[in-house]
Amino acid sequence: MQYFDPHIHMVSRTTDDYENMAKAGVVAVLEPAFWQGQPRTSVGTFIDYFDQLVGWEHFRASQFGIRHYCVMGMNPKEANIVDLAEQVMKLLPRYCAKENVLGIGEIGYDDITANEERFFAEQMQLAKELELPVLIHTPHRDKVKGTERTIALMREVGINEEMVMIDHLNEQTLPMVLETGAWRGHSVYPKTKMSETRMVALLKQYGTEKMVVNSAADWGVSDPLKVPKTGDAMHAAGFDDAVISKVLFENPIDFYAQSGKITREEITRPAIDQRQLWEDNSALRGQTPIVDN
Repeated sequence: MQYFDPHIHMVSRTTDDYENMAKAGVVAVLEPAFWQGQPRTSVGTFIDYFDQLVGWEHFRASQFGIRHYCVMGMNPKEANIVDLAEQVMKLLPRYCAKENVLGIGEIGYDDITANEERFFAEQMQLAKELELPVLIHTPHRDKVKGTERTIALMREVGINEEMVMIDHLNEQTLPMVLETGAWRGHSVYPKTKMSETRMVALLKQYGTEKMVVNSAADWGVSDPLKVPKTGDAMHAAGFDDAVISKVLFENPIDFYAQSGKITREEITRPAIDQRQLWEDNSALRGQTPIVDN
């Protein structure tokens, strides 16, 4: 079984995670730009972070047998510093043009402030103009209200709902998104958000159409193997391999294929050649390079 984790923050993870994910069947990941745990204080720090996503992290993943893509955006936690947010908005079109950037995200609400809404709307408008998919973060607090406002703003901007994935859904918010044309993202966590058992129950109740599962693993208490573990739970619950592949591999690819930058056929495990360097740097730290024949 092959898996695609369509929301994971690999800059927060170790090379051990890449190795373990590859062994578990993960062949590709998508990394959304996000808040790194403390506020960034200048536009230069955003530039360095965005460059890391499209450069070093893309390379590092390939060194351990995983394809790496990303989406670019300004997280809602950073939208309330208006002067800085305005500078970041000027950067986004440049990064969205890069071949391994498949859309805009993760964007949305955190505290549901007026400034968050302003830059949420502006980023959706940019995605609309560039004809790129959008990954939307729903807030950890006041999730129902945040999801309601997300749907309302999506319709106010007038973006094609098929180009939108609304993420971090649960039993209360999934039915709301089912009434839209948007795709349905679920983050499976060790203790919070969504568990494998609950995810299986939602798939049994609502089916698999536009349903997507991710780990959203980052620097917090999270697990980068939650997508294959959900596959194991689906198998134990009686789902066949074709259905598991649809939810955990085909659906996320089909969503991001709307960018025109990827296809199902190209999402295979890349050959490993650890002799390669990125700007004269290696991820091996002196170990003997592995090279696939």
